[in-house]
Amino acid sequence: MNTLQVSWFICSLLTESNHSRMAYSPEIREAVKRLYLRRWTPDEIRLELDLPNTRVIYFWADKYSWRDLLREEEVDEAIARRIVMLTDIADKSGGQLKELDMLIEKHVKLKKQRLISEGHSFGANGSTKNSGKNSKGSDQQNNAAPSKRKGRKRKNDVSHLTEEDFKAWYASLFEYQKVMHENLHRRIRNILKSRQIGATYYFAGEAFEQAVLTGDPQIFLSASRSQAEVFRTYIVQIAQQFFEIELTGNPIVLHTAHGDAELRFLSTNSKTAQSYHGHVYVDEYFWIGKFDVLNKLASAMATHKNWRKTYFSTPSTKAHPAYSFWTGDHWRRGMSDREEVEFPTFDAMRDRGRFCPDKQWRYVVTIEDALAGGCGLFDIEELRDEYNDDDFKNLFMCIFVDDADSVFKFSDLEKCMVESARWQDHKPKEQRPFGNREVWLGYDPSRTRDNATLVVIAPGEKKGEKFRVLEKHYWRGLNFSHHVSEIQKVYARYRVTYIGVDTTGIGAGVFDSISTLFPREATAIHYSVSSKTRLVLKMIDVVESGRIEWDASHKDIAMSCLSIRKTTTDTGGAITFKASRDNVTGHADVFFAIAHAVINEPLNFAHKRTSSWTMQH
Repeated sequence: MNTLQVSWFICSLLTESNHSRMAYSPEIREAVKRLYLRRWTPDEIRLELDLPNTRVIYFWADKYSWRDLLREEEVDEAIARRIVMLTDIADKSGGQLKELDMLIEKHVKLKKQRLISEGHSFGANGSTKNSGKNSKGSDQQNNAAPSKRKGRKRKNDVSHLTEEDFKAWYASLFEYQKVMHENLHRRIRNILKSRQIGATYYFAGEAFEQAVLTGDPQIFLSASRSQAEVFRTYIVQIAQQFFEIELTGNPIVLHTAHGDAELRFLSTNSKTAQSYHGHVYVDEYFWIGKFDVLNKLASAMATHKNWRKTYFSTPSTKAHPAYSFWTGDHWRRGMSDREEVEFPTFDAMRDRGRFCPDKQWRYVVTIEDALAGGCGLFDIEELRDEYNDDDFKNLFMCIFVDDADSVFKFSDLEKCMVESARWQDHKPKEQRPFGNREVWLGYDPSRTRDNATLVVIAPGEKKGEKFRVLEKHYWRGLNFSHHVSEIQKVYARYRVTYIGVDTTGIGAGVFDSISTLFPREATAIHYSVSSKTRLVLKMIDVVESGRIEWDASHKDIAMSCLSIRKTTTDTGGAITFKASRDNVTGHADVFFAIAHAVINEPLNFAHKRTSSWTMQH
């Protein structure tokens, strides 16, 4: 044993002795373990959990072999998760928009770097050439590349790009993405997919490629404008990274060898959407309300037989109007000769897709299919541990939620999903986003995980004005002082008149601090059968009467509501409510956070507040 090993052995003995005397609780050790396995640094863990030093973290990591539990997480996965999280934020701040652009740029760069590591190199126009044996072919490819135009180049000039130049981008695709590309000739493609498999990246690249090679216009329809803009960001970055072309404008107008091609990014609430025509991509259509209207809009834009329609989405519920469009029942409706026509099975559609009797090409890509298709950016077993069985099937295995047992109807919830851009009095990028109008806050700590949810709710001031979910925040970590500091930041930006805090778990610590800082606004919510029933009944009333709305991109709010079920207590058989609150990030938690805010309105809301006085801070 050398000197270094002896020193380490002595230090370990002293550390073990010290830690034995300090008697850390199993809860603290478990919290340290969770953060360690999420790759927090020991110093970050020390600060988060208010530990005296980092020695105990290193000691536990060695003693309990935590290092062996760590898996090498791909940078791609971390970036993909963050992109999904930022995409779901309806009213992005300037910093969040910059971060999203930066992450998408990094995502596309990683795709290109992976190609280079596999032996590909790029020509002057971004075209790929094999750096191995076929040097003659590579030389010919370089000689055939068009020379740079003289004089000032036009903006968005892609007229020199050919099909050969897109081989590099095509090589960056996973197998299931290539299957989608192989079926470009289908007039209608209908794709049911798992979360986080790169569908946005693929369809952005496909639309750019087809616009360049054909000059055809491309149209993206999303639930909200912010979601549609993600496609634009991907297209800009793909053009930059693979072809060294800087694209500008919105819409993007490409100058191709076949004429000008427009790429438009629209929300389904856009009043001018129906005036355009071209190839249409409908994003997350199972989360868009009034599907029949949407489908007519998409069909109107792609009426001519040369235009394609591509629908792709993660599943929501069987109650969604688009469910019959997916199953083929919409095609069978009113046609007796079609009632017995069978469609391909779910498993058959997972096998490279199937052309169906209604002339739609359907394709199912689960997370298992994505893994088999070369996408190794996630650990399926880890995800199975993180999510309960029902939510794992819905989010990753393309299984629809049966909301028959839910206290909420999806038809009521979809009426609450709106385009938040029309809220002219809410300007999220400003220092005071809502001016001097009052807001209510709702805070909910998870009972089974180390995260919490805060929502900012705007109550209606005038008759007919609805509740609005202005902001939604998720925080990880057991350090309640961090949650308090984040709440203070929100408080400083709005005129807060009420804060409803669930005092369960770390919520008690949060409430102690909040009630000291804001004694007039802070209200403790103690859970019992009667209090939970009151919260749920209030939300049922608000939703069913159409008195609340949130941005359509917040899909998790609807799923959170759908997770609420009616049940009975173990003792006495009293009616109460339960929700799936185990290991689903921002799922049922956001329902209760909203409930903690809106409960500030009396159940008999017809009794109006008579005072119009306001307190400024």
